[in-house]
Amino acid sequence: MSLLQLIWAEIKAVLADKTIVITVFGGVLFYSILYPLPYLNQVPTEQQVVVIDHDHSSLSRQLIRDANASPKIEVIAQLGSIDEAKRWIETGRAHGLLVIPMNFRRDLLLGKGVTLSYGGDASYFLIYSAVVEGLVSAGLDIGKDVQRLGLLAKGENATAVNQSLNVVKLNSIPAFNPSLGYTPYVVPGLFLLILHQTLLIGTGILGASQWRKQGYWLQVSPFKLICGRMAAFMLIYGLLSSYYVGYCYYWYDVSLQATLAQVWLLMLPFLLATSAAGIAFSSLFSRRDLPTQVLLLISMPILFVSGFVWPTALIPEPVVAISQIVPAVPAIMAMLELNQMGAPWQSIMPQWLQLWAMVVVYSGLAYWGVTRRLKPAA
Repeated sequence: MSLLQLIWAEIKAVLADKTIVITVFGGVLFYSILYPLPYLNQVPTEQQVVVIDHDHSSLSRQLIRDANASPKIEVIAQLGSIDEAKRWIETGRAHGLLVIPMNFRRDLLLGKGVTLSYGGDASYFLIYSAVVEGLVSAGLDIGKDVQRLGLLAKGENATAVNQSLNVVKLNSIPAFNPSLGYTPYVVPGLFLLILHQTLLIGTGILGASQWRKQGYWLQVSPFKLICGRMAAFMLIYGLLSSYYVGYCYYWYDVSLQATLAQVWLLMLPFLLATSAAGIAFSSLFSRRDLPTQVLLLISMPILFVSGFVWPTALIPEPVVAISQIVPAVPAIMAMLELNQMGAPWQSIMPQWLQLWAMVVVYSGLAYWGVTRRLKPAA
């Protein structure tokens, strides 16, 4: 059997296996739509908030109007007690609450400290941060308004008052995520992780289902089988990677800084290392259901140690060191630096060389594992 015949036989074996087709093609397409879907609006706005006003003054009503004017929140009701507000939050009718204390206006005019109480459902981090940000902004604005009135009443110049209340002006320009949204932040790394996991599962299922059977894989040497299998999966994942790194990045407005040649130069060792690791991984199993179960268990740890959803500085150093044997970890960090942050190629050279080293190491492990598996069947 020639190498081309072997590659074609591998592709047909993949397409004939419903489990692999659902995992590889279905999984990639499914997650490209499902995961970003809740975050298509990029940032949470107009989150429902209830107010408990114990002051009932003109200033407290102005605070409520200012809060409602914020794009982050929407005041939907004024309630009589905190217990009632908690019930609204527990039932999902509201996401946060604002408590205005008694004597709010009097204490502010007297220059005394006033405490505004905010609360909400912190299980949804993005929603909770939007609620708090909107309420804090409204509270700070009302405080400045009172200070401005007090200074003007003392005869201060209006221009000088405005300058004294706005000593520092921030000019915030987002560099790598212009929309400040969740989707451009998480999609680049997550999509590479999905490619990594589905490729490992696909090669794992294919290998684990063949070791105890007769077939074309017994007609070639272990080295030729590994080359043919890697080539077949490279062809398949070349198309899937083009869909992710090409179409999906543009569709979800992900920042693109690298050239096409640079992206593919990085993707090449990543896909080779992952396919070789998948073949080596498949030699550990003779049941086709086990690779999926094991890889699903380690998918979340890989996500966190990759460093794009959780700082690696907050992860124990031994865990970070062990994670470097996973091809997705250096590939994700290199892709983020190169394609999203516009770093030069020299800055990702260590990760690129690390991926090529993984190609060599995992290819050797794959050869050893396949040789051991095929010997009893020969």
